[in-house]
Amino acid sequence: MKRKIIFPLIISVFIAMNFYQASAQFNVRDSSVSFFMLGGTFAYQVPGGDIADRFGNNFNVGGTFQWKTKKNWIFGIDGNFIFGDQVKENTILERISTSQGFIIGEGGFYADVFLYERGFMFQGKAGKIFPVIGPNPNSGLMATLGVGLLQHKIRIEDKGNTAPQLSDEYKKGYDRLTNGISFTEFLGYANFGSHRLVNFQAGFEFTQAFTKSRRDFNFDTMTRDDKSRFDLLVGIRVAWIIPLYKRTPREYYYN
Repeated sequence: MKRKIIFPLIISVFIAMNFYQASAQFNVRDSSVSFFMLGGTFAYQVPGGDIADRFGNNFNVGGTFQWKTKKNWIFGIDGNFIFGDQVKENTILERISTSQGFIIGEGGFYADVFLYERGFMFQGKAGKIFPVIGPNPNSGLMATLGVGLLQHKIRIEDKGNTAPQLSDEYKKGYDRLTNGISFTEFLGYANFGSHRLVNFQAGFEFTQAFTKSRRDFNFDTMTRDDKSRFDLLVGIRVAWIIPLYKRTPREYYYN
């Protein structure tokens, strides 16, 4: 699933980069210009709604591919990997644990089992830069809206793979794989340096997701989870941006 999404995206990005860099030359200092951009993003998020009953605060990292028009409209695609080590729903393995909370692995030894939060968020977005402040007409306050997919689960890590009752197939009965449509609002600041040295976006991000369990059966509860969930994530996101354009040639020459 992830490869089917990521590989075409990478190919599209590189085709656009090669085409655009071959023809585009701009001067961002004096005027608002159109260009593509790549960026790496980092966020720290606090959960709310149903997801707050399962996980604590999380981090996520990823990438963004955007296009800015001459009128400062922004269109883009974002992909982010979500991770954390605060799992509140930590009783999922009680049925296969001892009274002291240990899982017995091969040879009668205790297995080293750890629970983590893992997930991803993939979305398309659109918005606008309002050049009320900044070093040039391409920088200013930035607001975007995004629509996409949010997915999360409990990662069950058996270090050494010593517990056969936690093989990859059995983990699916405990991992709470959940996903659904998400909506994200971003409000912050975008800076594109006149000398291409300092380019970033930073601000507050708010995500609402309507999700459901994607597993047929939960082994620990011996039931199917058909509950409709409402997951919230609130955080701060920072992106380091690489504009994909060439500098304008100088208008004077030396003999």
